[in-house]
Amino acid sequence: MSVLRRGREWEISESEESDAEQKFGLNRDERSKSLTASQANSNYAETQSPARKRRTKEEIEAERQRIKARKEARERQRAVKAQEKEERKQEQQRRREAAERVNHLRPENYIKLLTVCIEPALLQLSGSDLLLDSLTALECRFSIQSQQIAHSITWTSDFAQEEEGWTSVEEDQIVLVLTLNDFLDIVISVKKMLDNQAEKKWTVPHPLLECLNQNPMKVVTMLVMDDEEDHRTKAHGGHFPEQMLRSKLVMENLDAEEVVVYLQLYQNISVVFLDSWQDVTDHVGTITKALSKRPFKLLTEQSELPFCVDGAWAAGVRVERDGSGLGQVWSRQIQQLNRISPAIASAVAASFPSPQTLLQPVL
Repeated sequence: MSVLRRGREWEISESEESDAEQKFGLNRDERSKSLTASQANSNYAETQSPARKRRTKEEIEAERQRIKARKEARERQRAVKAQEKEERKQEQQRRREAAERVNHLRPENYIKLLTVCIEPALLQLSGSDLLLDSLTALECRFSIQSQQIAHSITWTSDFAQEEEGWTSVEEDQIVLVLTLNDFLDIVISVKKMLDNQAEKKWTVPHPLLECLNQNPMKVVTMLVMDDEEDHRTKAHGGHFPEQMLRSKLVMENLDAEEVVVYLQLYQNISVVFLDSWQDVTDHVGTITKALSKRPFKLLTEQSELPFCVDGAWAAGVRVERDGSGLGQVWSRQIQQLNRISPAIASAVAASFPSPQTLLQPVL
């Protein structure tokens, strides 16, 4: 019995010792883990301590300024990019508008921007319907309205400007469609005015001349027709219309030539004698086409001397030692003036053989 009791006691004691050892091992492991954790925490604290260092107000303010500067730089870059984009867009728009303006100046397009203004009294003349049909065929607009000068035809054009947009501009060309009697009245009026000026008498100028004094840049063309229906070229032996109409003038031929020369040299008025309304229509159509070509020609013309130097003008006239040939040179010099026909140049050269003789009546 005693042996058995000792055995149980021994067994119990061994189990208790093993339990104690296990508890001690657990406590030692826990202590080692806690030491390891504390060391790790201490190491982490040591590594994190520089970042957790409290910054001064100067450092905080400097950091805030750096952030603000970076933000402003980004905003400036965005503004510069937006401005460049807007400038490119505006430049493209300007180029597009410039190309459209150049395209409008082309003759085939510019003629559609012209408006032919016709005095209502002209449409009452027989054969005037040819003029309207011709303008319609040219795709040109026409307007029937009262003019400052009776029996006149003028032109206006729509011109595109950069800032003001489309504006209407009055062209410098004026065409007067006159019957022989109307032209004769003008000749008599101008002749009387010239005689009064020679006698230093004041006279009321003709309405046409008064209009030209107010607008000296106007270029006037008188288209003179015979108003008699039975008056045709065949009935007068094939003479030209100018010869036929001049032959019907009541006054002396010298007076008529004097008035025509005065109108052409001093008033920039040319006189053209025509036979029918078809000739008038052709003349108006020629002026309309010339006006449609002028803007594009001025835009693209590069030559400093645009006049033609080829042909007979380049050859010149030979002047001999005895002075022969000077009259022809003088006639050609007169013909070089604006809107001077060969007939007018010959008439002036015949009346005034030299420039000195032309200046004598003026002095």
